[in-house]
Amino acid sequence: MRKEITTTHIGHRISYYLAPLMLLLMLLVACSEDKRFEIYSDDKVPPGVPTYDSLKALYGGVRIYFRAPADADVLSVNAEYVSAAGKLYTFSASYFSDSLDVLGLGSTDPQVITMYALDRAGNRSANVPVEVVPLEPVVQRVEKTVKVVAGFSSFYVDWYNEILQTVNVYVNFNYRSEEHLLIYTSLDSLNREFVSDLDLGPEEPIKVSVRIEDRYGNTTGNIDKGTIYLLSDELIPKTAWTIPDTNDSIAGVPMCYGNAKEGRVRYIFDDVIDSYKLANYMHTDSKGRTGGAGGNVPWNFLIDLGDYYELSRIITHQRHGTAGDLNPMARGQYYGSENVGRYALYYLDEELGEWVWMSEHKIPVPNVNDMDMFRYGQAGDMAYMFPDAPKFSPKTRWFRYEALNSFSENYTGTGCNCLSEITLYGKKANP
Repeated sequence: MRKEITTTHIGHRISYYLAPLMLLLMLLVACSEDKRFEIYSDDKVPPGVPTYDSLKALYGGVRIYFRAPADADVLSVNAEYVSAAGKLYTFSASYFSDSLDVLGLGSTDPQVITMYALDRAGNRSANVPVEVVPLEPVVQRVEKTVKVVAGFSSFYVDWYNEILQTVNVYVNFNYRSEEHLLIYTSLDSLNREFVSDLDLGPEEPIKVSVRIEDRYGNTTGNIDKGTIYLLSDELIPKTAWTIPDTNDSIAGVPMCYGNAKEGRVRYIFDDVIDSYKLANYMHTDSKGRTGGAGGNVPWNFLIDLGDYYELSRIITHQRHGTAGDLNPMARGQYYGSENVGRYALYYLDEELGEWVWMSEHKIPVPNVNDMDMFRYGQAGDMAYMFPDAPKFSPKTRWFRYEALNSFSENYTGTGCNCLSEITLYGKKANP
């Protein structure tokens, strides 16, 4: 009987013979590539020089476009310069790149950078001098954006780092004839650092100066930011606070649900911070909006302050864990998926019968070890009602805390079930 040969059979036969050949070819290529990185101590022949193509000026640096030499053993193309302080800085790009960034240049004056190729034996090609004219140094660029803003019992320093290079910001401040220095390191674009817990009256001056440095030793020197005076507020007592029942609405907004598991909404203003010793928090069980089918976020915690106040700032405390299941000083759930990482603040305008938005906040996650994470969590997270221009709110009797997202998924998670404590500051409103 004649056997029919189909295209499927042909494909299988081709694959049967080609597979070993393909494997052998891959092994040969891999071996050839591996040899590029082998070091031969007896190789004393320098590679050819890289060819300079063009230049792009950067803030505090330049991007050099080049063509690597054709030598088979070239590993990288390098560039170097000596800073004004006499320190050598070297930058490298792999042999298959077409450009190389040189950073840390401290002025806009023309200067010469040395470019060369390096082979696998460590041989260096002849130098190729490249004259460059960089844009404004990074430290000067950042310094122009620094703002010092007085707040309530604290002040903050803002700066913008559009270049996203690591900078150190030195904050010098003087009050009551005492000198203080704080150093902040960041490569984020937008930065705000608080200098908090300053026990000063509104008539006591604080003199502030800042200095910006980068990792290449460039500095602005001390820059006087003038004299500031802090604003003064007081702790709003919680003894007269009351809250609506779950799903009861005030000005169209329902009170949240938080009595799931061991959580209770009344714990939010009992002045007890959740810790490894005891469970003291609210828990929404993923139905925080109304306790029913309305979903979890946004959920709203509504507080009748018991009198009329002008609000200034808030301190929130997160859930740490469940009583008995954590060791002292453990991170627990701080800055995690079940805690509120993003929230908004409102006061009630009774004449209009409307909630008035004041601000929205994201609680920053400290870049510290677990023990320090515990300390940050126990201290709580402070925010101003009006962060960009600190001031008091109009007088109000009702305050609204709207939980928007958890810390997870870059502050987009919806599983923020827990909160431990809300503390408010301000002043009693005039009758």
